[in-house]
Amino acid sequence: MNKTPGKASKTRDDSHRHHAVVAGSDRKRSRGARRVGDVDPRKKLELTLTLRGPKLPSADDIARGTLTPLQFRKKYRASPRDAGKVASVLKTFGLKVESTSLDTRSMRISGTVAAVEAAFHARLGIYESARQGRFRDREHDYKVPPALDGIVTAILGLGERRVAKKRMASQSHAARLKPFGPAELERQYHFPPGDARGQKIAIAEFANEYFPDDVAAYCRTYKRPVPKVTTVPIRMRLRNRAQVAKLPRKERSDALSDAKEVMMDTEIIAGLCPAAAISVYFAHFSQKGWVDLLDRVIKDRPVALAVSWGDTEDSDEWTRAALDAINERLQAAAALGITVCVATGDDGTSDGENDRRAHCDFPASSPFVLAVGGTMIAHKDGRLIERVWHKRPGRRTPNRKRRSGATGGGVSIRFPRPKWQDVKVVSLNKDSIDGRVVPDVAALAGEPWYAMVVNGKPTTSGGTSASAPLWAALIARINALLPKKKRQRFLTPRLYRRSELGEPLGKHVCHDITIGHNASIPHPGKGYKAGKGFDAASGWGTPVGTSLLLAL
Repeated sequence: MNKTPGKASKTRDDSHRHHAVVAGSDRKRSRGARRVGDVDPRKKLELTLTLRGPKLPSADDIARGTLTPLQFRKKYRASPRDAGKVASVLKTFGLKVESTSLDTRSMRISGTVAAVEAAFHARLGIYESARQGRFRDREHDYKVPPALDGIVTAILGLGERRVAKKRMASQSHAARLKPFGPAELERQYHFPPGDARGQKIAIAEFANEYFPDDVAAYCRTYKRPVPKVTTVPIRMRLRNRAQVAKLPRKERSDALSDAKEVMMDTEIIAGLCPAAAISVYFAHFSQKGWVDLLDRVIKDRPVALAVSWGDTEDSDEWTRAALDAINERLQAAAALGITVCVATGDDGTSDGENDRRAHCDFPASSPFVLAVGGTMIAHKDGRLIERVWHKRPGRRTPNRKRRSGATGGGVSIRFPRPKWQDVKVVSLNKDSIDGRVVPDVAALAGEPWYAMVVNGKPTTSGGTSASAPLWAALIARINALLPKKKRQRFLTPRLYRRSELGEPLGKHVCHDITIGHNASIPHPGKGYKAGKGFDAASGWGTPVGTSLLLAL
């Protein structure tokens, strides 16, 4: 039976017609989730808006040189007039501006769910899934008032869907070599002398567990000074060991798994760069968490940021608007000379998907980061042989007796290949664009694993989660030894630049990995093979730190 809409319903329909859809905001329902209710309209939310701004320098422009913060601010920040207009319009809906960063084109706003719905027509709901539990989320698109059409390019924080997964592999206990500590890593990768004094290093974490005693115990075990580590929780509260111990069993197990990721990242950098200013940034694992964390890192401007988290670049869990918002901030970081070292994933060419296609992980696939793949090391004929990390079936499995995984790598379907990445790699997907190729480089991810301390006990771990902080530590060590005018530069495009010998720099500063592949089975059932020179399984290879220092 047709019903004649009442006055309130008609007003709502008119409002929807007048609001403008934000491009790229459409989102499908999270996999396996069902809507179980509405969000309390009185609940208070905090959102982060991305504002338009001048076109940022391209990947090829950034390859030509680094901008100072002042140069960047003068040329690329958002318009104060736009920010003022957004504040004025949203005030009429009962929304409040908490802070504004014109440099990163961000505005944090707050208000009730009712005010948010009136302003953005997000149709928020409570969803539930076995994978994510109970969480706030949305489907379809969102809109902005007509006066803000084109000014607001993304709204982050409407939902709480998880888009940050650990890139940490479970270790095997069958390795013949002892797990690597700082000294073994320095020796294997020819780290130049030093302790990274005067350098700022950032670590990104999408968890809220941190055990400072473990860092101290790790450093004491390997006779390294205990560095000063600053924790930077971004609108979240950290949990220590005692708090985690009181959690229910399942929640405690998940928390300790997250803590293992956090402590591995921190301990690798602490052991290799004990005199650096190390900051660990903690954010929620949502799209908003990514943006908020990068906003803060850009403000602090470290020489390197280690990121051991990510998700499949073409997953429906991302929206295009959010992916662009995150990538814009990576673009700004690269322009400012921050090398963001990102793990390429531990599930081979599938990246954890089961659709028979090859996939890349984001943000590793961004042209504004250093994508780091993984290797494994074994004794053979009296010497150490390093090859692509791959343990059948080439992806992580829940079977604890059969440790498995493989380095991520391949050709992006989201990001075009920058001109500076002049390499001949063809995608396994026949309909792919000529996309950005990952990884750029590699480092130890598998056997014999990394030694570490978690929850007061010695243990081991690995994955490309470990490769990324190792490269961040190396970059900081090198930067401390460079002349002042040659410091703080985005490293990635320099690896592809041809040297005086007519060959790419990466060929001279990396140990070429020529053995192995990263196929995941059964899907897609094929992978990229390592070979002479650059490839999509190991990039240019593993670092020769002293050679990289001399080249820079």
